[in-house]
Amino acid sequence: MDEEKQGWKQFKRIKLDKKQLARRVKKAEGATQRHAHRFIIRRLDNIRLVSREITLWLVVVGLIIAALGVQLMLGQKQFTRQERIAGGTYVEGAIGQVDTLNPLYVSTPSEESASRLLFSSLYNYDETGHIHQDIAKKLTIDANNTVYTISLRDDVSWHDDTPLSARDVVFTINLIKNPATRSPLRINWLDVSAVAVDATTVRFTLPAPYAAFPHALTFPILPEHVLKNVAAGAVRESAFSRSPVGSGPFKFRLLQAADAVSRHKVVHLTANKSYYGGSPKLDRFELHAYLGESAMLTALKAGELSGASGLSSVSVGQVDKQRYRFTPQPLNSGVYLLFNMNNPYLKEDKVRLAIQAGTDTLQLRKDIGGGVLPLDGPILSNQLQGEDVPHLPATDIAKAQRLLDEAGWKMSGSYRVKDGKQLSFTITTTKSAEYERSLKNIEKQWQKLGIKIEKKVVDTTSVASAFVQDTLQARNFDMLLYELAIGADPDVYAYWHSSQVGQTGYNFTGYSNKTADASLASARSRLEPALRNAKYKQFVRQWQEDAPAIGLYQTVLEYISSKGVRSVRTDSHLVTEADRYATVQYWTVQAGTVYKTP
Repeated sequence: MDEEKQGWKQFKRIKLDKKQLARRVKKAEGATQRHAHRFIIRRLDNIRLVSREITLWLVVVGLIIAALGVQLMLGQKQFTRQERIAGGTYVEGAIGQVDTLNPLYVSTPSEESASRLLFSSLYNYDETGHIHQDIAKKLTIDANNTVYTISLRDDVSWHDDTPLSARDVVFTINLIKNPATRSPLRINWLDVSAVAVDATTVRFTLPAPYAAFPHALTFPILPEHVLKNVAAGAVRESAFSRSPVGSGPFKFRLLQAADAVSRHKVVHLTANKSYYGGSPKLDRFELHAYLGESAMLTALKAGELSGASGLSSVSVGQVDKQRYRFTPQPLNSGVYLLFNMNNPYLKEDKVRLAIQAGTDTLQLRKDIGGGVLPLDGPILSNQLQGEDVPHLPATDIAKAQRLLDEAGWKMSGSYRVKDGKQLSFTITTTKSAEYERSLKNIEKQWQKLGIKIEKKVVDTTSVASAFVQDTLQARNFDMLLYELAIGADPDVYAYWHSSQVGQTGYNFTGYSNKTADASLASARSRLEPALRNAKYKQFVRQWQEDAPAIGLYQTVLEYISSKGVRSVRTDSHLVTEADRYATVQYWTVQAGTVYKTP
């Protein structure tokens, strides 16, 4: 043990010889220099002699690598392709506030859009504008054309995974019919009864044949198991109206108040992976509801939206054409100048016919920026068949002036006067760049006829606005510039039949004519296409002779979408604005490389 300690102490006493270390380092340095001179520097001349061969080999190797790269690229192109892929969020803007998500009370385009994304119906309209089955599987009609029996799909579930059944359909109809519910859809179902035959069969019984009844089956269906314990009078204010359970392609996630000042709201939705029509390719859908067009234009300019719906033809011109794609979609609706037939001046046939003859609707359409279609009757021209479809003659200022003279309205200065009173009207409309420009055009044209107009523009986005009650139901207007939804079927009974004149009806003009009434009633009660077509032509001719309104233009939805997305098809024809979602489960916002199927 002592010897081991002694050895360790000896080791610790060893000292470093710095001189010897320096000699060894110098020796190693000299050896390194000799080797470098011998094996590198002396051989540089040899490398110069073979530089051409080295360069040639490098070029050959480079060409081989390039050829392999080209071959790989061509191989990838042969077996792969760029395709739209699933995933991502579609951000869409719509016009109108969102006060409710209950489809029984929708009153704005934004609310109607949310309803179409969240809820299903028995039937709906495809991208060509034709009615087709949604959750309905089969329809049979009895010999009297008054009993409709519908078989439902058996693979439809609510977003909480509860199966949708015939009881839900009947529950919805009864809820609509209940006056305590206060749904504007009630008037369409008063005389119709609905019974659940079994879990997947519903029977509707009508009091009389109604040719357009299948089009009435596009109503949204509500869940009985969620609302059965809610009183009909409390449905509108219930939690369901803020957080609904539907069965459509998207599920409700959140209603966000994005800006309390502008009342800009966002409806956040997620894909319904169990959707019976096929799981949407999108993961999420954000519906931004703007009160006015200026807010939407700002969002488009900032690149915040994947798509936008509802801008007027006046505002569309302000959107960047380099960034966005524009897809015009004709809608089955028209903008009319409706005459209040109770106005003492408008009761005179010659005054109405003079205004009809003296209004150049072609110039009006050009003035608002184009993009809309002609409309000269209560029914769209393409809804009538044959070469004898009634059309109004061209604008005739001389005829208009003659008719006003014959009616006793003589020019006195700039305007016409009769019995000491000026020929003057107030035209009421809702706030819209398109409508306001139309008003200016009408005012300019009618100055030539000696007619004075006052303009009343109602801002329906105002909290204090009561346009429906104060203007429509009260018939509080001389003339009303307003859009009427015509629909896929030419049945316009609700707008022009004399039985619909009351405050709860939609005959806003008070128009009444026995020939027109008979044609409308007969056309809707017969199923023969040729007979219906003849009856509607007869009605249109009578309507044009009576001139209770002027058709200004057919509405066209100019859908705007980012060039990096795929959404509304360019060859679509929509019945309503919300029908743009007919193929929403196929919409995409992303593209990627996929392998081709062998």
